Amino acid sequence: MQTDGDGANLEARLRALTRDGALYEKLLENKVRCVACGHRCLIADGKTGVCRVRFNTGGTLRVPAGYAAGLQVDPIEKKPFYHALPGTEACSFGMLGCDFHCDYCQNWVSSQTLRDAEAGAEAFEVSAGQIVDLAQRRGAQSVTSTYNEPLITSEWAVEVFRAARQAGLATSFVSNGHGTPEAVDYLRPWVDFYKVDLKTMNPENYRRLGGRLEPVLSTIRLLYERGFWLEVLTLVVPRFNDSAEELRDIARFIKSLSPDIPWHVTAFHGDYRMSDHQETGARQMVRAAEIGREEGLRFVYAGNRPGGVGDWENTRCPGCNALLIERNGFTILQNNLQASRCPKCGMNIPGVWTMEDVEAARACGRRDVAKLDIEAIVKEARRKFAPQ
Repeated sequence: MQTDGDGANLEARLRALTRDGALYEKLLENKVRCVACGHRCLIADGKTGVCRVRFNTGGTLRVPAGYAAGLQVDPIEKKPFYHALPGTEACSFGMLGCDFHCDYCQNWVSSQTLRDAEAGAEAFEVSAGQIVDLAQRRGAQSVTSTYNEPLITSEWAVEVFRAARQAGLATSFVSNGHGTPEAVDYLRPWVDFYKVDLKTMNPENYRRLGGRLEPVLSTIRLLYERGFWLEVLTLVVPRFNDSAEELRDIARFIKSLSPDIPWHVTAFHGDYRMSDHQETGARQMVRAAEIGREEGLRFVYAGNRPGGVGDWENTRCPGCNALLIERNGFTILQNNLQASRCPKCGMNIPGVWTMEDVEAARACGRRDVAKLDIEAIVKEARRKFAPQ
């Protein structure tokens, strides 16, 4: 692995660490349409997309490959996934760039480095095989594309995931979910678990972050329909998305797909351009989790406040309330599941709890679920959150 440390010319050097993309359409006059994320950037020859890392050269879209800006092995609960291989390690890798520009981004050094000179991120060359080798040496059971927005580096993630599958590892995405049907279908053969940050139900707030609500809701629906193991997270930010009404809308949307999709509500702490913003207290987190349960979600978790949110870190049986998995932060204290079932009442608990479950899930096809009218949901959100 070779470290690349001169931040001043980072963007220019990253152009050498690219290859031809897959998620784009060729158009007239050497233009291309990128379909990796919900922006669907129309990119003229010599220009980049919104993400700054996908660019058009002579009518061919070049995309990132062969490097990482972050590479670490840590608990899968940190992603967070609570219903996927609990208690195991995940090898996380990330690149640079993002299609959003959230003022409170907690990975801003890697996600915003090509927009913000203060970020100062570095990148080092690495092969897919080296990432998988690290995962195996450290005893990880999965590899995760994270840190920056993985949708804009999907082609590299798939290359890593091909090698990971050959080595018997599971694969996952930690994403803002601002995707496209083309990207979801491209990833489907290679991604086992997918976590989406559903940041708000307010369309205007999504525009402030640099995206749109509709592609996120549509992507969440598609991920569920296509059979990915899906978990949803909402970072609860005071005075941004923490009203009971908005949290209920998020919970209702998730429930409309399935009450079995885990919802993580996590506490905000000041970072990036909102370093002096009020943090989310434990009481607020408990109330957000209670709202999810009141709206019919069967697996709701409160995070970023280890030991301060009571039972909301744990998994309980929806049938008999037996304690199935006890957690403290990212640590599993006990796991009482028996062959994916509650040991007390025998209820099957949705999840991919073992590598055998991963293999079984890969063999399953699409779920037969009703189509949601995303356009109507967004229209109602615009009405509800319009300035008075």
